[in-house]
Amino acid sequence: MSLSDFSLENKVALITGGTSGLGKMMALALAKAGAFVWIASSRDNADETLKELKDQGTEGRFIQLDVTSSEALENVVSLIHQESNRIDILVNAAGINLRTSAEDLTLDEWQKTIDINLTAPFHLSQLVADSMRENNWGRIINIASLQSLRAFDNSIPYGASKGGIMQLTRALAQAYSKDGVLVNAIAPGFFRTNLTESLFQDPGKLQTLADKTMMGRNGEEKDIFGISVFLCSDANSYVTGQTIFLDGGFSAA
Repeated sequence: MSLSDFSLENKVALITGGTSGLGKMMALALAKAGAFVWIASSRDNADETLKELKDQGTEGRFIQLDVTSSEALENVVSLIHQESNRIDILVNAAGINLRTSAEDLTLDEWQKTIDINLTAPFHLSQLVADSMRENNWGRIINIASLQSLRAFDNSIPYGASKGGIMQLTRALAQAYSKDGVLVNAIAPGFFRTNLTESLFQDPGKLQTLADKTMMGRNGEEKDIFGISVFLCSDANSYVTGQTIFLDGGFSAA
């Protein structure tokens, strides 16, 4: 093994939720390691991300995508195959957390959360897996959560979906790893994203969360770089089916 095994040169990555939060952080990381990144989002808000890609001397394209539409997922995969010939890396980072109390939670809110956070990663992984298996190389990264293991207030469907992501990661790894497609999940602690913005507006609560880590701080953008590049590169040749907690020791304390 050499340091070149960490390079993503000539790799093509698709990142859902790639215009904000962890998806954006991972898009910038994979691009900096050499990948051409397709960033997908339901909102047409890619200008800032595309500028940051350009500013760091890397390349990417934006595609608008509703991950709850199976037809849209199929069309996006087809388009990328036409334009870039293949998809080597898939990052399922699109997600929502509606933060509704148990008493007020509706079935529609439950279903929307499951559709975005769990069904879409399953279907998109299924769509890209065939060509990855034909090439005997692929990397699929799901985004899990501290709530894959524990409960937080007002997050019943989110926690259920993230528990499902942890098991989906294992199941997909069991199905695909023998053909060179490694499937893992990253479970972040508290990073500043759209889903956690309310916490970052409350300094007291933010410090309480930081104090629960072993490092005494919450996550920063630099923290996502190494694990993202490693899991998606040839440097990772034997890690699959795992959920890696990127949380400063929060889940282990």
